[in-house]
Amino acid sequence: MEECLQTIADYGLRSLGIGERLLPRSEFTLCQQIVLIGSGLIWNVYFGLIALLSGFALATVLAVGKASPKLWARKPSEWFIFLFRGSPLFIQFFFAYFAFLALKQVAPWAEPLSSAWAGAVVVLFLNTAAYSAEIFYGALGSVPKGDQEAAEAYGITGWRKFKRITWPTTLRLAWPAYTNEAIFLFHATTLVFFTGFPARQQKGDALYYANYFADKTFNPFVPYPILAGYFILLTLVIIGIMGAINRRLNRHLPEAPGRPSLLGQVMR
Repeated sequence: MEECLQTIADYGLRSLGIGERLLPRSEFTLCQQIVLIGSGLIWNVYFGLIALLSGFALATVLAVGKASPKLWARKPSEWFIFLFRGSPLFIQFFFAYFAFLALKQVAPWAEPLSSAWAGAVVVLFLNTAAYSAEIFYGALGSVPKGDQEAAEAYGITGWRKFKRITWPTTLRLAWPAYTNEAIFLFHATTLVFFTGFPARQQKGDALYYANYFADKTFNPFVPYPILAGYFILLTLVIIGIMGAINRRLNRHLPEAPGRPSLLGQVMR
């Protein structure tokens, strides 16, 4: 027990550069694998959280743009969504890394983009914005026209109608599907390890450490199930948070008997 507590103190924040600088080389213990893979999960949470929050804002703009009758707003939104939904995320990582390396040569301020903490986040942000925008666009088209006509009858038009009627209803309709997108996004953060974005000084994500132990022990059946367990727990946390937001969005609606929960809708 004391040895495991010491391992937590040594490696608990190693992925952030805090604690032991060298990774264990021999006599790997279960505690070391659990702690180091959990330490790497900090980066996965960082990638997913930043991309999700920033992607939500861009997705809103893209969804409104795609639904706009004005060609100058609709076409750029449609092509952006098509481009990032139509190409594999791994290929987007690949091209973005070399594009950022080239940009760094002519613009020194762009150097952080060649590192995972900034460059990988940009790719994830753009990718999730495209998928989320399509979800929101579909929900926008499903907003009951009667609600909007009723708002106009009360003199609520323009931005006030969008803010009070259209967008809240859109979120309520889109939220179960958007929860799935959030889960997929956090799972997609494991791709960062396989891209060109380097893990500097062995400060990698959860998959980086799982792969390290699998290579050293020649036994992938310990580190990879640990990694899967962490992501299952992370998924439960995401469902819990998104479910609380969903209840907040629908707080004015009566709870119908037998109404399926958000977890049930996500797992369906």
